[in-house]
Amino acid sequence: MRRRPTVYDVAARAGVSIATVSFAFTQPGRVRKSTLDAVLAAADDLGYVPSANARGLATGRTGAIGLYSFDYLLDSVDYLLDSVPRQTTQTDIRTFPLYMDEVQRGVQLECRQRGWALMLGAGHTHGHLPDVIDVAGRVDGLIAFAGSATPEAIIQVAKRIPVVELGGTARHEGVHTVLVDNRTGMRELTRHLVTTHGCRDLVYLGGLGLAEFDARYEGFGHALAAAGLPVPSPTPSKPGHDHTTTAAVEELIRAAKLPDAIVCATDQEALVAMDTLVAADIAVPANVIVTGFDGTVAGRFATPRLTTVRQPMEEIGRTAVRILAGLLDSSGGYPNEYDYLPSTFVIGASCGC
Repeated sequence: MRRRPTVYDVAARAGVSIATVSFAFTQPGRVRKSTLDAVLAAADDLGYVPSANARGLATGRTGAIGLYSFDYLLDSVDYLLDSVPRQTTQTDIRTFPLYMDEVQRGVQLECRQRGWALMLGAGHTHGHLPDVIDVAGRVDGLIAFAGSATPEAIIQVAKRIPVVELGGTARHEGVHTVLVDNRTGMRELTRHLVTTHGCRDLVYLGGLGLAEFDARYEGFGHALAAAGLPVPSPTPSKPGHDHTTTAAVEELIRAAKLPDAIVCATDQEALVAMDTLVAADIAVPANVIVTGFDGTVAGRFATPRLTTVRQPMEEIGRTAVRILAGLLDSSGGYPNEYDYLPSTFVIGASCGC
């Protein structure tokens, strides 16, 4: 059997040290381009593939981080019950890319720049070992969307490796949190509807419970209260569960009078709301304004183009990786801090502009 080429063979062929070969594959930004080209050419000639296991033995690290998300299709946890079949198909092409997908892209880009591998995990807790702990056992650090894993599981992981949560609040020692200013963006959007379009009767469509959604509703309420308008209770809806949004909008249609505007907690819900209105021959924005939140690709290509609040999704992912890099380079403990990123009010056509 032919002997596998080693890092020593590559170093000899390229005329460099084995440390330089290691940097070429793990931190290429630290290697001069001419040297990097020589190392990669030598590796190609020899058929050399760097061993993650060998690097791990040498450094005590895997060279990988984990990203733990919600179920990719936003399925309900009900599928875990034997009596409820899991939905395995999505017919709405607008489902992708979601907010999570664009954040994941930011994580991937920053990992590539740093020469890190990325392990993806998603789902829910089933059996004795939560999925998130299984992922965490294979990586040097973990990024998790707030709410994708139980607080108990996150605390357990944070005792062993650094953890960054995306959203939520910094609740646990050892967990760093990346936050977006959801409140200000929604306040600006709502103020625009009131001052520019003269809206006086507004409905808020969305759920509460997660810190991000609570902040969005608070921003909505602050803008209305500042204008001397009543603040309605939120109309229940849930992104990814289109039937809840459709039912809520159909109930509004059956009412004696449509509101001036339907302010949705997410772009996903806004798109479903517009579909439901159009199906009932109600024009957006001529008869009723519809707005969203997140700034997903689907909203940019909707007809009419969605007025929304855009989150810096790629930057959220990149920031989380940078934080992990700093924590992994630190010899001390893991700081419990916030990184607050701004959101941006984006005027489309669905508000009438």
